[in-house]
Amino acid sequence: MNRLLISRATAFVHKILQEKIQIGNIVVDATMGNGNDTIFLSQAVGSNGKVYAFDIQQKALDITYKRLLEANCNNVVLIRDSHENMGIYIKEKIDAAVFNLGYLPKGDHKVITKPPSTIGAIKSSLEILKTKGILSIVIYYGHEGGAIEKNSVIDFLETLDNKKYSVLKCSYISKEKNPPIIVFIEKII
Repeated sequence: MNRLLISRATAFVHKILQEKIQIGNIVVDATMGNGNDTIFLSQAVGSNGKVYAFDIQQKALDITYKRLLEANCNNVVLIRDSHENMGIYIKEKIDAAVFNLGYLPKGDHKVITKPPSTIGAIKSSLEILKTKGILSIVIYYGHEGGAIEKNSVIDFLETLDNKKYSVLKCSYISKEKNPPIIVFIEKII
């Protein structure tokens, strides 16, 4: 197999997550979008696992639901609500969470993730994340409001206790026009 690994942020994230996620895990797609990560997570955790997927847009739920049916994925709970409210819906510890910040691809570019809800969702994720669990955050920021969110999220992540969390930030240097930033957070204790 001779596929490009790092040219697409999501492909790189999926490769890292494949090393961490196991059959039977409980995971979160905090920004469902068109369901790409939701399907990936569903297949990664298998029928004994569970995926919680969040989005505020009904269009995202409709697209993802259809794609899940086509992929025969029946271990997913789709939730139309802000990811910052995940604590209302998830009562168990999670093994992983995935965030793609920005807007719904092929959707309304005015409906974007915003710093208060995103940081709230990251905090909620970290609270319910198991020890040795992982969060991935892909920050797309080339749209209006994106740079503000990028800076706010990175500023918040820099405040995390390095005795509790290992935080890795990856950025492209060979791409033009606001290339995505990838962040991984592992919970140490």
